[in-house]
Amino acid sequence: MKWTKLGRIFDPTEHTLPNDCHEFAQSPQALVLADRVRVYCSTRERDSVGKYLSHPTFVDFDLDMQRILGVSQHTVIELGGLGCFDEHGIFPVNVLRDGDRILAFTTGWNRKVSVSADASIGLAISHDEGLTFRKFGWGPIMAASLNEPFLVADAFVRRYAGLFHMWYIFGTRWKKFNATEPPDRVYKIAHATSEDGMNWRRSGRQIISDRLNEDECQALPTVFQLDGLYHMYFCYRQAHGFRKQSDNAYRIGYAFSDDLIDWVRDDSRGGIDISDAGWDSQMQCYPHVFELSGKVYMLYNGNEFGRLGFGLAVLDRELEKEPNG
Repeated sequence: MKWTKLGRIFDPTEHTLPNDCHEFAQSPQALVLADRVRVYCSTRERDSVGKYLSHPTFVDFDLDMQRILGVSQHTVIELGGLGCFDEHGIFPVNVLRDGDRILAFTTGWNRKVSVSADASIGLAISHDEGLTFRKFGWGPIMAASLNEPFLVADAFVRRYAGLFHMWYIFGTRWKKFNATEPPDRVYKIAHATSEDGMNWRRSGRQIISDRLNEDECQALPTVFQLDGLYHMYFCYRQAHGFRKQSDNAYRIGYAFSDDLIDWVRDDSRGGIDISDAGWDSQMQCYPHVFELSGKVYMLYNGNEFGRLGFGLAVLDRELEKEPNG
């Protein structure tokens, strides 16, 4: 794999966003429409006590990914009510066309007392080409379970041979690295399948090997097909010290598979890394790969978890068409 970076293409601070959001455009994910590419991301506002709330929004680009056509001026998906799994934020959102509707697999966050937050995966459905979504109930479709006890999140869903496949993360533990700082979370990538996109069978096992150590955090998988193999990009980091130390911050990892189940990790073949200077020189995170007009693109965030927007890279070769994709 070899990617050519095309630079940062969206800076949220330069636009008027709904819900009083002024910064962050995290986890950009594309929906290709007939006349535009709609890129969903999560922005943030401060609530009445000064803490962040994450809101999904979208940015529309032309079909060359060169020009911004507009940004959403309305709430795309409402946050949950009091006590709901998505009361304090929705981040990220993965979208998938399913006939005449668009499915949005959301990660809902809510604050905790002994640790910072918990997360579960929800479902929302759009019948207006992704302009607005209605939640499929108040609760999640996937949450913590016996073998996945914390932080079920970051769903990426695609359909192959009539079966829905989801790659997602689950927390394995919370860990205190010193006495003066709050505990940090550890999470890994897993896989599930479904006939209807709502009821999921999951194995509860880590499918991507660790590179750093057993406390490595793995997040936001994205999968596509090329040359008879399936390819996954994701991001990974150290569990502690990642906010202030660039060496511990997110990098983009890579793995491949011939059956969607068992994966071989080889980050050296991923073909993309941080820059020497600029907006993605300290961190790269939240990759999303999509196909457009015979080209393969990757959206991703840079420094500070996407505080100042997202960028774009293009693969040096064309995408093999995915059956039933």
